[in-house]
Amino acid sequence: MALLNPEFATLAHLYVVRWRPMTVLKYLQAYPQTLQDQVRHLIERDQLGSYLSERYPQRHAVQSDKALYAYALELKQEHLRNAPSFDKVLFDNKLDLTHRALGLHTTISRVQGGKLKAKKELRVASLFKEAAPEFLKMIVVHELAHLKESDHNKAFYKLCEYMQPGYHQLEFDLRVYLTWRDLQAGR
Repeated sequence: MALLNPEFATLAHLYVVRWRPMTVLKYLQAYPQTLQDQVRHLIERDQLGSYLSERYPQRHAVQSDKALYAYALELKQEHLRNAPSFDKVLFDNKLDLTHRALGLHTTISRVQGGKLKAKKELRVASLFKEAAPEFLKMIVVHELAHLKESDHNKAFYKLCEYMQPGYHQLEFDLRVYLTWRDLQAGR
């Protein structure tokens, strides 16, 4: 007994030959299917890199921990004067997507004498040294917002949007950039 009708055998063969598995977009899974399909379309046409370079053509000059500290301090002074200050800001080459974090804010408590002293640190993944200035600002804004709002809630994202208008679009585009980086590493 034949599983396929001979009339449809050539159509089934064409379907199998032309079918390609859908690209899994791990950074974009929470976004609507229509947006994911647009990104897949750019990937299939090998246009994702050119889309990103047209949209974000510049690179920033913040390449050292000292420059990153000054950059973060300037943003904090401009938008969060009353927020607690931070003691250390640095690029972290151990912080990457395997840790599921692009930036990190930590508070380290130490006992000095009879007093408890807390130090706040902001860490930014080293991959942002190569990224567009908008992406660096987005991740620094995100970590600075944690100085006032610890949770990712409505107030947190409202603060991010206040410090960097268009924050949500930049977060999406950053996820597209991370997808592109993964594709380049897989080549």
